[in-house]
Amino acid sequence: MKPKKNPKADLRRSWVLFLQIGLIVTLFITLQAFQWKSYNPEQASRETMAIDNLQEEDVPVTIHDQTPPPPPPPVDPPEIKIAPDDEDVEEDNIASTEVDLDDIVEPEEIIDAEPDEEVTVPFKFIEDVPLFPGCENLDDNSERKSCMSEKISSFVGKEFDTRLGEKLGLTGVNLVTVLFVVNTQGEIEQVQARAPHPKLEEEAKRVISKLPKMKPGKQRGKAVPVSYAIPIRFKVQ
Repeated sequence: MKPKKNPKADLRRSWVLFLQIGLIVTLFITLQAFQWKSYNPEQASRETMAIDNLQEEDVPVTIHDQTPPPPPPPVDPPEIKIAPDDEDVEEDNIASTEVDLDDIVEPEEIIDAEPDEEVTVPFKFIEDVPLFPGCENLDDNSERKSCMSEKISSFVGKEFDTRLGEKLGLTGVNLVTVLFVVNTQGEIEQVQARAPHPKLEEEAKRVISKLPKMKPGKQRGKAVPVSYAIPIRFKVQ
């Protein structure tokens, strides 16, 4: 007996296609079911009636009084009266404030004003530096400063006893700082020294006190005291 089906008609070949179509149809129906809405007819009719039964509220109309205010009453102009002239009154005599030079009384004694105190000017800021002997031929103030510094350094180097450090048991490089003032007479005064040992301070004061007399420094054309500082360094072997 021969089979009635066509051997080429095999439905199993397209089962994947049929499965996809079925899934798509099922998903579509599910989405439509979620979006489906139903209304209660009784509730809808109640809401419609409630809206229809609303009463319109009568808003009162306010009418503003637009009558203009009455004009102000007329004001009478003030009456101007002319005052009579004052009686003749004698004016007070005003004394003159001018002073006659003959009326000035000269004082019997004239007190002289005390002279201004002398102000010491640092060597760095002096206008006219003190003239050390041998620097008189220089006109420039800066050159005079250099000349004075060189002369003082040379003088101290010759006069200072550097063997004193070895006698005192000092070693290495020693520093002695000396500060002095060239007064308005060109003389050395107010010598101060600082050193590692009192003997070195005494020696520094002795040497600085032997500096020669100079021509005093000037500030604004007036002789003034000038302060000067010099460091003395020497090395003890």
